[in-house]
Amino acid sequence: MNHVGISAGFHDAAVSVVDRAGDIVFAGHSERYSKQKHDRNLCQDLVTDALRHANSRSMEYHYYERPWIKTLRQAYSGEGFVWPTWDRLLGPVYNTLGRPEIQTHGHHLCHAAAGFQTSPFDKATVVIIDAIGEFDTITIWDAKYDSNGHAQYKKLWSQHYPHSIGLMYSAMTARVGLRPMDEEYILMGMAAYGEPKYLREMQQAFLNPREKLKFAQNLHVGVGDDFLPNADPMDIACSVQLMVEQLIRNVLGRARGEGRSRNLVYGGGVALNCVANRMLGDYYERIWIVPNPGDAGNSLGAACLGYRKKVTWTNSFLGHDIPGDYPVNTLLDHLLTDKIVGVASGRAEFGPRALGNRSLLADPRGYSIKNRVNEIKRRQKFRPFAPVILEEYVNDYFEMPYGFKNSRYMQTTANCIKPDLFPAIVHVDGTSRVQTVPKDGSGIRELLEKWYFMTNCPMLLNTSLNIRGEPMVNDRKDADRFERLYGVKVCS
Repeated sequence: MNHVGISAGFHDAAVSVVDRAGDIVFAGHSERYSKQKHDRNLCQDLVTDALRHANSRSMEYHYYERPWIKTLRQAYSGEGFVWPTWDRLLGPVYNTLGRPEIQTHGHHLCHAAAGFQTSPFDKATVVIIDAIGEFDTITIWDAKYDSNGHAQYKKLWSQHYPHSIGLMYSAMTARVGLRPMDEEYILMGMAAYGEPKYLREMQQAFLNPREKLKFAQNLHVGVGDDFLPNADPMDIACSVQLMVEQLIRNVLGRARGEGRSRNLVYGGGVALNCVANRMLGDYYERIWIVPNPGDAGNSLGAACLGYRKKVTWTNSFLGHDIPGDYPVNTLLDHLLTDKIVGVASGRAEFGPRALGNRSLLADPRGYSIKNRVNEIKRRQKFRPFAPVILEEYVNDYFEMPYGFKNSRYMQTTANCIKPDLFPAIVHVDGTSRVQTVPKDGSGIRELLEKWYFMTNCPMLLNTSLNIRGEPMVNDRKDADRFERLYGVKVCS
């Protein structure tokens, strides 16, 4: 029996497949196939690709939330009432699948399963923080396996709509002129350029003074341009980032008190805030964040709930395959001569961050490199780039935060010890969003080893192979378009 998990109907549609042996045989994003960023709808090509990787014709389908409960919440929040049907939620793909029976699972439970059942832990305290599921916005769970190896989840505490850390962050994303539910990561990057001048004012305006994790107003509707009308957007970003970190601390403190395990599994869209993730080690020594903790990752969570047991997690290269050997030597030649090169090879990453198979790579040592890459990607010049580094050298160049011995999926930031040597990958605050690569035999590992041998530099700049506002390159046709439009070689 293959367990097919589906996330669709709201944003970031995705499909994941867990086979009867517990292997994740496929996980991919609809946007990579449809070319519409954050596509809410299932794409037929995605579904075809997913089912091609299944090794059995026997399928069981699982959906990432309970649509009828969500519809009630939408009616309660004034968004209108439209009765959910599979034809509406899944579109024409539902008919091509043969209109199968689909099992539904709670939104936050899917987040919990995506994290816990891919984690190395046999028991854990699970913390989920996102914008909103059906009604839940924060949940704390006790997770463990029973004597049959089946995952068991007990909800210990929850916060409900409209009291939402994620919705607050999205409201402030819109306030500074960015796209909510899309460009929150840009707001996070902006924070380093500002001062927390408006922290107290935001706390007084937004937070319930009697309860630490409740809000005084419904931020689902936004805040409007008249809130802090003359404020510098960088100072707004800094203030809201600090407030979010304080709120997350409140959640983690409660989790330490409520939870039975000192292993932390952390998920939900807020878990993508790698700046805030630095402080997780203040509360837990052992931490696991699934590389796709947002709603697309819930397709994997739904499949995990169908499988019930621990699944085999190897890496996040689970999407569309561009066959062939990783072009190590060709990439190395371009890096040594042109300083910048793209790579589109092997299975695409499942998650929002490129980790070496759909990446734009560059020499991190040049002062002009950051501007050149920003020009290629058509994005704001203030935004940072990430380093990808041989894991055994990370402590020579970065002060990893407590709880993170490695950072294989760009899930935290760390202070750079030698920022003057690597100006292309150091943010204005002296930090970098680090990706470490273990001795795993991967193509990016071999490339880094040869690059280090040739240059005595154990890292490269690594950013996603896409243009601002577009999904990452998925197939060779996308790579050819990138080459043609932007004049950068993309190797496969």
